[in-house]
Amino acid sequence: MELNQIIQSIQSKQSEISSVYFVGCGGSKADLYPGFYFLRKNAKKLIAGHFTANEFNYDTPAAVGEHSIVITCSLGGTTPETVQATSLAKSLGAHTIAVTHEPQSPLTKDADYVVTHGFHESYSAKVSKMTKVLTLAVEILNTFEGYDAYDHFIEGLGKIYDVIDDATESLLPQAKKFGEAYKDAPVIYVMGSGATTEVAYSFSICLLLEMQWINSSSFSDGEFFHGPFEIVEKDKPFLLLMNEGSTRPMDSRALEFLNRFDAQTTVVDAKDFGLFNYIAEDVIDYFNPILIEGVLRVFAEQLAIARKHPLTKRRYMWKMSY
Repeated sequence: MELNQIIQSIQSKQSEISSVYFVGCGGSKADLYPGFYFLRKNAKKLIAGHFTANEFNYDTPAAVGEHSIVITCSLGGTTPETVQATSLAKSLGAHTIAVTHEPQSPLTKDADYVVTHGFHESYSAKVSKMTKVLTLAVEILNTFEGYDAYDHFIEGLGKIYDVIDDATESLLPQAKKFGEAYKDAPVIYVMGSGATTEVAYSFSICLLLEMQWINSSSFSDGEFFHGPFEIVEKDKPFLLLMNEGSTRPMDSRALEFLNRFDAQTTVVDAKDFGLFNYIAEDVIDYFNPILIEGVLRVFAEQLAIARKHPLTKRRYMWKMSY
């Protein structure tokens, strides 16, 4: 079933939807964020919530019910907390949509609708999960409230995967430089803004903390000057994600400060990949995280190679009960 057909099916059963919740863990939680961000910015009536799964389970929003859509997300579909969240949402009468790479996984057991996505096929496939969740959010808004920029968004969907694959082909020299420069860094701070805020978060907690065992923290560029900027000094490692669109002034202000004090700053900038050449201005904010997350994978791979520490290496995950 196409994504717009899923939302139309929900509308045929429930003409009024008042809330939408995005629920997942780790990288999947971060992949849900652009969809949440889109609704938070554009919806006039719909309430949008974004939860890590166990918080949803233990501190469930009172509004979850027959007038709610709950979108849960797990790459392999086996994350226990997210499986439980899907079942809980279903038991409360919500319309449940499970987004996963594995259509027969436990996540889908109590889902009314299942959305499957790619992952291993290419760099662009790795952001298919994020893109499909964002598209669900756009379809929800367009169906229940209307969305003037809908056609521009659909046009962008038809281009963004090619933009990512073209970008990653040219990135290798820059990514290798990043890997060599940061391979011995005791800590790496990751910054972003707008819809890309949780791309910074996921790179920090998943690619650096989980997969490389490098100390890391992430924060919004908007919060940078309200505490974190005090740790900036010469050669302190930072990774700054820069958007095209409405929050770029926040990114630029952060970059200016990092450069003023000679921090060791790597910038991944959507502008460098010509995003404005492909995506309409009124929807470009929502395509920044898709592009930036796609190209960041090349940086992570080259860091792993430089450190001789495969991205699949773990101390605890998959090796013990916790």
